Amino acid sequence: MIQKKLKMGMVGGGSDAFIGAIHRNAAFMDNLIELVCGCFSVNPEISRSSGREYFLPDNRIYTTYQEMFEKEMLLPEEERMDFVTIVTPNKWHFEPAMMALERGFHVVIDKPMTFSLEEAKILQKKVEETGLVLALTHVYSGYPAVKEAKARIAEGKIGKLRRVYVEYTQGWLSKRIEMLGGNNAGWRTDPARTGKAGTMGDVGTHAWHLAEYITGLKVEEVCADLRTFVEGRPVDDDGAALLRFENGVAGVLMATQIATGEANNIRIRVYGEKGGMEWRQMDPNRLILRWEDRPTEELYMGSNEYMSDLALWNTRIPSGHPEGFIEAFANIYRNFALTVLAKKRGEAPDYKILDFPTVADGVRGMQFIETIIASGNDHCNKWCKWIE
Repeated sequence: MIQKKLKMGMVGGGSDAFIGAIHRNAAFMDNLIELVCGCFSVNPEISRSSGREYFLPDNRIYTTYQEMFEKEMLLPEEERMDFVTIVTPNKWHFEPAMMALERGFHVVIDKPMTFSLEEAKILQKKVEETGLVLALTHVYSGYPAVKEAKARIAEGKIGKLRRVYVEYTQGWLSKRIEMLGGNNAGWRTDPARTGKAGTMGDVGTHAWHLAEYITGLKVEEVCADLRTFVEGRPVDDDGAALLRFENGVAGVLMATQIATGEANNIRIRVYGEKGGMEWRQMDPNRLILRWEDRPTEELYMGSNEYMSDLALWNTRIPSGHPEGFIEAFANIYRNFALTVLAKKRGEAPDYKILDFPTVADGVRGMQFIETIIASGNDHCNKWCKWIE
């Protein structure tokens, strides 16, 4: 049997978009996926010009995603797309994802998964009904060092967990640049397009997911302090929260987009009875281990014998050559693609292949947003149980 590449369609991701090129570069990295069609913008001219830049024929460049799904369904199975990648503002995640699943197409989607928790639960039910695959691009879980941290914590290397500190600091919204136009700040700070959360929905969800992914523990309660420092902005642009995880583990989460001068400074520290662990995205190949009874260790990722199977599977190049953001994205696409291909062959995917964020993570992400907004809006430092 000749194995063919998976055929990808896109909703969003045109030449004027921020994240589309990153998705395409990541999807193509392992030679498992090819772009065959797309509706790349709500502007028909931008969609057409973008599709031509991506070397697509005019009949596979669409002016609406509704048209794309209907016309792709009319094509022979060997020609039509296998899955769609949705890279649009949050408001327009749910409908194209549902249309895709209803027509038998697998889905890759940016976080947060939907505009509301209600939409997320409907999407989860549809995924369960269809048996199709949905991957959510919580990209920071794709780094080899993050996967090594997860594996070592699961093995009990630092003992029973006690405390987690996770932070995501940016400074690009220190001023009200959304009023200038021509940038991504417009929709990200507009509740009608981004949802009820600003910074907490945009980058706070990444911090929350990273903490749950590495520790393997779920957050059960949140006590939040949310702020809007830039006058006139209708959503939060800064916040911090105390977290209560399962098993009595305590945590602190900080997310901000008004930390002047910061870019994407993501950092997580986890402490157990035997030791501590730290990872920073700005030094992504290094995992720091701290001990009470011996010197601090610095582990550098690569094809090293001390690494876990999970980290090695997601490592692409020898030690000393840094792997970064695109490669982490590519790990999600590669694992998603191999899962879809295994399903096509009627095979059960290996556990390492199944290690990517799914619709369940998407639902929990929307629950995180609902819970932290409920707590932050109380203005009384109120503990809120996880909203189901």
